[in-house]
Amino acid sequence: MLTEENILVRQSIRDFVKKEISPNIEKWAQQAHFPSEIVRKFGEVGAFGPTIPQEYGGGGLDYISYGLIMQEIERGDSGMRSTASVQGSLVMFPIYQYGSEEQRRKYLPKLASGEWLGCFGLTEPDHGSNPGGMTTNIKADGDDFILNGAKLWISNSPECQVAVVWAKNEQGRIKGVIVERGMEGFTTPEIHNKWSLRASITGELVFDNVRIPKENILPNVEGLRGPLSCLDSARFGIAWGAIGAAIDCYESALKYSLQREQFGKPIASFQLQQKKLAEMITEITKAQLLAWRLGVLKNEGKATSAQISMAKRNSVDMALHVAREARQIHGGMGITGEYPIMRHMMNLESVVTYEGTHDIHLLITGADITGIQAFK
Repeated sequence: MLTEENILVRQSIRDFVKKEISPNIEKWAQQAHFPSEIVRKFGEVGAFGPTIPQEYGGGGLDYISYGLIMQEIERGDSGMRSTASVQGSLVMFPIYQYGSEEQRRKYLPKLASGEWLGCFGLTEPDHGSNPGGMTTNIKADGDDFILNGAKLWISNSPECQVAVVWAKNEQGRIKGVIVERGMEGFTTPEIHNKWSLRASITGELVFDNVRIPKENILPNVEGLRGPLSCLDSARFGIAWGAIGAAIDCYESALKYSLQREQFGKPIASFQLQQKKLAEMITEITKAQLLAWRLGVLKNEGKATSAQISMAKRNSVDMALHVAREARQIHGGMGITGEYPIMRHMMNLESVVTYEGTHDIHLLITGADITGIQAFK
């Protein structure tokens, strides 16, 4: 079902992850260390903006290739995939889709190469599932705008050079604003003491009368349609990425069950362990088929937001279940850093919440099938 290009892309990212991420990820996670050098390496391997046209530094690939890139990176770690998917889907995508030609040429090549790291400012301290309630705002002041407000739970923010921020103008309409490191009044405090996504860097965006030139406003979108379309792109990547975390847990459990002996034989020979493994691979396969079909629809320009929500929720829920079953197969060893299970499980506890919670995605599907929105 995959093209030769899809398979080549998957293998190149798989090799990259095995070389650059897998040997180090347990140490990074234990130390809550974000490896800044990985940003340039992601750029070199084409993990940033793979569907963006080549003239802007992107890969010009199809959406199934993009999905496979996210799957393979998340086999390494969800936090590493967050770094890549934020850069591609939440920063490069809106600049390409809604930016001016000048903005595209200024920002996209540097983001694609990893010279610059970007972040996406939508979630606020008091507005998560209801982004339309945001209070971050811009007000015209001569040839500029003045930006005030704050965003919370922002991947990449403490080390970003550029942030795509969503704020309300004086008419109450939501606009996209490109904020650059060094603008006076713009700070990015880091969030510490996370038990999840420990190798990813997370922080806030704080705007205290930040002066924004008018040319930094995204000209071609207004309202929630802008940020929600970005989230659709990122959620599509998560639908594939979470499958990667599940695959890594499954493969570790299968290998361990064949090596670990109890009662004189490998535990893989016991019916209950085979039941767990058989159910894991079945659910992974089902999720892969759903993600592949969604990729076909994305390539054809037919994928709906509701379809993307269904796939995101399904993949993450499946991956969490697989991680928990894999932990049991590993017994006590499953809680140690000798195996990736507990790290994936903790990471997935963030993935099940961010970019639309498990419950909100269920209600999006509910609204799609009944025509009634239950969350408004």
